[in-house]
Amino acid sequence: MPAGVCGCCGPLRPRYKRLVDNIFPEDPKDGLSKSDMEKLTFYAVSAPEKLDRIGAYLAERLSRDVLRHRYGNVVIAMEALDQLLMACHSQSIKPFVESFLQMVAKLLESREPDLQVLGTNSFVKFANIEEDTPSYHRRYDFFVSQFSAMCHSTHEDPETRTRIRVAGIKGLQGVVRKTVNDELQAIIWEPQHMDKLIPSMLFNMQDSEDLDRAGHPSTPSVAGQDGEENPAALAESCFRELLGRAAYGNMNNAVRPVLVHLDNHHLWDPNEFAVSCFRIIMYSIQAQHSHHVIQQVLNHLDTNNKNTPRVRAGIVQVLLETVAIAAKGSVGPTVLEVFNTLLKHLRMSVDFELGESSRRNSSVSVSSGRSKESEERIVQNAIIQTIGFFGGNLPDYQRAEVMMFVMGRVPVYGTPCHTLDTVKIGHHGTKRIQTMLLSSLIMVTSGFKSKSMAAALPPPFLDPLFSISLMEESELRQLVHEILHNIIDRHDNRAKLRGIRIIPNVAALKIKREKISKQDVAFMKKHGQQLYRHIYLGCKEEDNVHKNFELIFTTLAILTIELANEDVVIDLIRLSIALQDMALANEENMPMVIRCGVMALVAAYLNFLGQMVANPPFCQHVSKVIELRTMDAPFLLPEHIFRDKCALPESLDKEDRQLYFQTADMAECLAGPGYNAERLSIPYVPQVTDLDRLSRRKSFVDTISLQVDIVSSSLPDKSQLAEEITFETLKKAIDTTGLEEQEREKRRQVMEKFQKAPFEEIAAHCESKANMLHDRLAQIFELTIRPPPSPSGVVSISSGHTQHQSVPVYEMKFPDLCVY
Repeated sequence: MPAGVCGCCGPLRPRYKRLVDNIFPEDPKDGLSKSDMEKLTFYAVSAPEKLDRIGAYLAERLSRDVLRHRYGNVVIAMEALDQLLMACHSQSIKPFVESFLQMVAKLLESREPDLQVLGTNSFVKFANIEEDTPSYHRRYDFFVSQFSAMCHSTHEDPETRTRIRVAGIKGLQGVVRKTVNDELQAIIWEPQHMDKLIPSMLFNMQDSEDLDRAGHPSTPSVAGQDGEENPAALAESCFRELLGRAAYGNMNNAVRPVLVHLDNHHLWDPNEFAVSCFRIIMYSIQAQHSHHVIQQVLNHLDTNNKNTPRVRAGIVQVLLETVAIAAKGSVGPTVLEVFNTLLKHLRMSVDFELGESSRRNSSVSVSSGRSKESEERIVQNAIIQTIGFFGGNLPDYQRAEVMMFVMGRVPVYGTPCHTLDTVKIGHHGTKRIQTMLLSSLIMVTSGFKSKSMAAALPPPFLDPLFSISLMEESELRQLVHEILHNIIDRHDNRAKLRGIRIIPNVAALKIKREKISKQDVAFMKKHGQQLYRHIYLGCKEEDNVHKNFELIFTTLAILTIELANEDVVIDLIRLSIALQDMALANEENMPMVIRCGVMALVAAYLNFLGQMVANPPFCQHVSKVIELRTMDAPFLLPEHIFRDKCALPESLDKEDRQLYFQTADMAECLAGPGYNAERLSIPYVPQVTDLDRLSRRKSFVDTISLQVDIVSSSLPDKSQLAEEITFETLKKAIDTTGLEEQEREKRRQVMEKFQKAPFEEIAAHCESKANMLHDRLAQIFELTIRPPPSPSGVVSISSGHTQHQSVPVYEMKFPDLCVY
C-alpha cells in the first residue's frame, strides 16, 4: 500500500505546477520550450484565478535557481513571466504582479551584472503595460533606490559599467512611466524619491563627450554609439520625460535636487553644465510653470549671497538663460521680483568690491585684491546682462513698467532712494551703480516702440533721467542720451545719423518719419523746455569728449525727425543760437576745444535742420557760413575739431559775423506762413530749477557746505555796517533819475518777454522762482529749527554722514500734560 501511494504522487501534483515544470528543459541551453509555454499561457488565460499560484511557484523556482547559480533557468523563468504578463489582462493579474516584482527585486539584489540587466529589462516591459485599475498598495521605493544605485555603478570593466548604468536609467524611466500618471502613486514626487532620481540622471549627463550635445535642447540625442546604450543620452531623455510630466505642485521638488547637485559637485564655476541643465528644464516643462523655476533660482541666489563671486556669477548666468526662455512665454507675477532680487545683489556686489578695494589699499597684497575686484565685476556684468536681456524680451506694456522700476532704483542725489544708501557706498560706489543701472536700461529700452511719448517718458521717469544728465560725469551723460535715443527713435533712423558731420544730402539717407501726432505735440509743449535745458547745459561740461557731441547731435536730429512741428523747429533754432552765443561769450571760462566743439555741433545740426524743413533760403544761409568756415576757420567744423591733432585758435573773434549764424538772417528766411519767426528775436535762456541744485552735487558734504556758504553770505559785513554817511551819499540816495530810467527799461523787457515768449518758457520761469524761494526758506528753517530730543537720539550731520546721539529718557523735557 505504501508503494502504491508513493507511485502516484507525481500525477497528483497540481496541474499548474506540472505546466510550469514542463517549460524548463533538461539542458537550459535549449531555452524555453515554446509548445509547453503555449500550454501554460492557455491555461493561465482560461483559469485566471490560478495566476497568483503560477507566479508564486515561478518565484519559488527562480529563488532556488539564483541561489544555486543556475542562471540558464533564471533566464527561462523571467522569459516565461514576461510572456504571461503580456498575455494576461484581467483583474487577477494583481497578485501575479506582486510575485513578479519580488522576482525582479531578487535579480536586482544579486551582484551579477547580467542578472541585474535581466531584471531591469523585465521591469521595463512591465512598466509599459497599462493596467485597467490602479493599485492601492503597490510601492516602488525599493526599485527607485536600486536603480539609482545602478546609475552610479563603479564597476572596473568600462563596458560592464556602461551596461549597468544604462540598465539603471532604463529602470528609473520605467518607474517614472509606471507611477507618474497614476494619482495614487503621487508619492514618487516626494523629496526622498526626487533626491535619488534627479541626481542619478544628472550624474550620467555629466559626460564630457556629450556636454555640447546636451546644451542644445533642439538637437536630438546622437552619439558615437546607439542612443539607447549611451548613458548620457538616455539620462537626458529620461530627465526630459520626467520634467514634462511634472504638474504644478511638483515643480519645486523637481528643481531643488538639481540645484543641490550643482552645489555638491561644484558645477557653478564653470557653469556650462548648469546652463545646459536649465535649458533642458525650461524647454521640457510646461510654459505656465516657468515662474516656479525662476523663483527657485532666485532663492538659490539669495542663499549663496556670500559665496565666491564666480559662483554667484554662474548662478546669475543660469538665471539669464531661464528668463530668456521664459520671457517668450509666461513668467507670471515674478517679473518685478526678478529685477528686485537682481538689484539687491548688484548693490551687494558693489559693497563687496568697495570693501575689497579699501582693504587692498590698506594691505600689502595687491594682486589678490585686484583679482577679487575683477571677479566682482564679472558678477555685476552678469547681473546687468540679465536685467537688460530679460527686460528687452518682455512685451512693451511690461517693459514700460520695468523701465520705471529700474529708474526708481537709480540713486539720484537729493531724491529718495529706498534701496540704496548713497552715504555708505560713497561717490565712487554710487557712480558705479548709476552706470550699471543705466547700462541695463539701455538694453531694456532697445527696440522699445511707443505710440505716445507721454506714455514712454512719464515725469517719474523723465525727471531723474534729466537729473542724471547734469552730473559731472561724461559717461553718465552719454548713457542718458543713448536711453533717449532708444525711446524717441521709433523709426530706427539712429544708425543713419551716427557720427557728427556736415551731411551734404540728407535726402540720400532715406530717413523714415511720420506726421507728428497731437499727443506728441502736447508732450513737447509740456516737456520741451526740459529737453532743451538738458541739451544746453550738457554742452557746457568741460569733460565732454567727441562721443558726447556725437550723441547730442543725434539727440537733436531725432527730436527733429520724431517730435518737431513748426513751433518746435523755432525752439530748436533758438537753442542752437543760444549755444553759439554761449561759446562766443564764454562766461563759464570753457576750454577752447569745448567752445569749438559747440560751434561745430551747431553747424552740423543747422545744416541737417535746414534740409529737413526743406527751406532753400535757410539752407543757403547755413551753407554760406559753412563754406566760409571751411576756408577761414576749419576748427569750427566737426570734420576738423574732432581730429586728434587740430590746431586751436587762441580766441574766437566775435566781430567776424560772417563765420557765425545770424538770427536776423534766419528769421528772414523763415518769414512766411507756418513759422512764427518773431520768436527768434527772443534769446533762449535756460531756467534754473531744482534739478541743477540736486544733480550737481557729488556728495552730501557739498550740500552741507552750500548751507554754510548761504549763511555766511547772508550775514552783513561789519565794514558795510560801519560805512560813513556823508553829504554825497545822501545826495545820491535822493537823486532817482537814473533809477527811474532803469525801472522803465526793465518793465519794457518784461512786457516784451510776456508778449512774445512761449507760454511754457514763462511757466518754467515762474516755477523756477517759486522753487528757489521754497528751497531758500527750507534751508533757513533747517538751520534755525532743531527737532526735539527723542529716545532714539538726535540727528546731527557731520562730513556728509548722519549720526545719532542717544538722549537718556531722564534728561528729556516733557510737556506738563504728558507727565503724571
